[in-house]
Amino acid sequence: MDPTKLQRFPSISSCFPERFSGPSPIVEISQQKWSISSHPMHQLPRPIPPQSSVDKYPVADDRQVSSQLPTNVVPPLATPTSSSQTIAIDLTDHASSVSAPEAVQHQKRFDPRSLQHFPSLPKVQYKSTPQSSDVTSWNIPSVDLIDQRSSYSAPIGSHHHDKPASSTHSGPIPTPLPSLPSSLKGNKRSTRLTYAPLYQAAMKGDWEKADDFLKSHPGAINIRITKEMDTILHIAAGAKHTKFVEEVIKLMAVPDLALRNKYNNTALCYAAASGVTKIAELMVNRNRNLPMIRNNKGVTPLYIAALFGHRDMVWYLFSVTSDADLTQEDYSGLLIAAISTDLFDVALSIIQHRPELAIHKDVNGETALHVLARKPAAFASKSGLGMWHRFMYSWIFVESEEKRSCPSSVFETRQHQMNRASGSLVLRLLHTFQMLVPGIHVVYETKVMHVQALELLKLLWEQVLLLNDSEISGFLGSPSPLFIAAEFGILEFIAELIRSYPDLIWKVNDQSRSIFHIAVMHRQEKIFNLMHDIGAHKDMITSYRDDSNANILHLAGMVAPLDQLNIISGAALQMQRELLWFKEVEKNVQPSLKEMRDKCGRTPRMLFTEEHRGLVKEGEKWMKNTASSCMLVATLITTVMFAAIFTVPGGNDNNKGTPIFLESKSFIVFALADALALFSSVTSILMFLSILTSRYAEEDFLQSLPKRLVVGLATLFCSIASMLVAFAATFCIVLGQKLAWIVVPISLGSSVPITLFAFLQFPLFADMIHSLLGVGIFARKNSEMLY
Repeated sequence: MDPTKLQRFPSISSCFPERFSGPSPIVEISQQKWSISSHPMHQLPRPIPPQSSVDKYPVADDRQVSSQLPTNVVPPLATPTSSSQTIAIDLTDHASSVSAPEAVQHQKRFDPRSLQHFPSLPKVQYKSTPQSSDVTSWNIPSVDLIDQRSSYSAPIGSHHHDKPASSTHSGPIPTPLPSLPSSLKGNKRSTRLTYAPLYQAAMKGDWEKADDFLKSHPGAINIRITKEMDTILHIAAGAKHTKFVEEVIKLMAVPDLALRNKYNNTALCYAAASGVTKIAELMVNRNRNLPMIRNNKGVTPLYIAALFGHRDMVWYLFSVTSDADLTQEDYSGLLIAAISTDLFDVALSIIQHRPELAIHKDVNGETALHVLARKPAAFASKSGLGMWHRFMYSWIFVESEEKRSCPSSVFETRQHQMNRASGSLVLRLLHTFQMLVPGIHVVYETKVMHVQALELLKLLWEQVLLLNDSEISGFLGSPSPLFIAAEFGILEFIAELIRSYPDLIWKVNDQSRSIFHIAVMHRQEKIFNLMHDIGAHKDMITSYRDDSNANILHLAGMVAPLDQLNIISGAALQMQRELLWFKEVEKNVQPSLKEMRDKCGRTPRMLFTEEHRGLVKEGEKWMKNTASSCMLVATLITTVMFAAIFTVPGGNDNNKGTPIFLESKSFIVFALADALALFSSVTSILMFLSILTSRYAEEDFLQSLPKRLVVGLATLFCSIASMLVAFAATFCIVLGQKLAWIVVPISLGSSVPITLFAFLQFPLFADMIHSLLGVGIFARKNSEMLY
């Protein structure tokens, strides 16, 4: 079977363009002129949403204006006429198809019959209104582009949400939409200010203030009060005010809950984006048709919830959305959105009931497997957990999805799945313990995600394996999920594919590079280590040359991507890691490859030197700055500790010249700490001095310089700790007999700087230790082996 191509699915910005667009353009029609004003000028309008049975209420925003114009005011670009009534029509919802220079050219006046200059401009229907009965026909001899400040008021009865009609001017004039109350008529500023308190109350969730406003303005609850034609229900739902929404719904008729804004988004779409399930429940309980109403991009609230990654909202909307209303493309979009937002339990349910979606491709030739290959954090090998979290991770129990019974319907709620997962009392108790402890709960959720992502990978790949060899080859064509996963270093992804389809180790991309070449380029050591599991085949694969005649050692000689370099602290340690990679690859290739030249005539070593010249200079600068700063601190400690031994606490015996407290245990501690601080600080000075006088050759960054820095930092830390111990011992000698109670607090206080220094410097110190034992990055665990 051939993969079915699907269209690219809508993004967040396309579902809610009102949050990603500039000011709304306005088209003004007068007896003398028809003008377009917008910011920016080159943005042409988009189609007005179709009128529905519930979209029957007027709009109150800065484009809803007075029906009366001052007689002494003349539009700057219009010729004065006897009846200069105007009507404002909203045309914001259009994609720009004309560039800015082209739009400027249209500022010149032209005949309205040549409207083909604006091919995407919707047709306009002209109508009279009860408030402007004298305007029964329109003569439009010319059209101009004018500035937003030149727009004028329109009769209140004329409404810009009317469904567009034919461009012909003959025929009966349709009945106008209901107009605003006369008390709300005025200029743009007064209209906007009138509804500002209602908007603010909806944003704050202040129902008392909104209730007072609604009582004084009957019918305002259904009026669209923003440029995007949102009602207060849209605003409150997006602001996550559950109580406010509940009160608004009580005052609205059931059909009015389906009111849509200019982009055909209902309030449920905003509730789905907000993720507050209670708000969605309040709306759906009143109007069961809301989950099936789509916006102008053709997507449902369910898709919007998945796009924003709201798991509970997705499961709820699944339960109230009819399967008959969801098409194959809907499920494909949901699958992609669920994977993109880490809702792997949702994706598993979809693929279990519609396995054919595993091979569906979009217009770019990508499938769910491609999206999953770009999610390294969804797999354990790239989770980046710390030492303590890794320990908890190994002890946390998560039931595999394979052991669970297949849900009877894709619409099962997440709570139902969780109830199924705990089959015994022991599992329930263990699950409860894991959920109650905060630190364990985070690790537990991470492990659940890893298990679900791995099971999803297996289900998707099982469907691909049902294809024949030629179809699989086409499926893994460019862009290939195999090479995407190799680039991100997802070991589980690569291992799962190769174990069931071993021929993939020979596959190369468009540049004739294998997965091992990609792993070296992007410094993914776990993928590179798989080379040891294929035996003598690695000698053949490593001999591959890419389009530039470069072998795998040339790729190791290129500087690593910035995202991989920045994982290591400091330019010197980054240079060390680059040298470790080059040496490791060099050990695993044939000797003849070491002297092979690329198209530019460079050997791998020549390429390494050329590519890393800048990094060597940065490493030298970083090493010198670090050594200078640390040597200054070590010098101060040496001075203080050297002087302290000659000014012992308590003084000396005048007759014998020995310290008075020589027999005291505290004095012995002081003496030992002082000597240790002095010796370690002097050692630290010598190490940092040797760093400053180093030659800084490439090879020095591999072992010599990092070792000196490690020794210098270790002895500096030791000297600081010994200095504080000596201070605490001195305090005990001087005040211990008279103020015995103060000894313990002072001793504890002296440990604070030691602890602080350890926490601040330990990451750097640990990085250097890890780099010195750099072979450790290429060490392997049993779980990381291919077979």
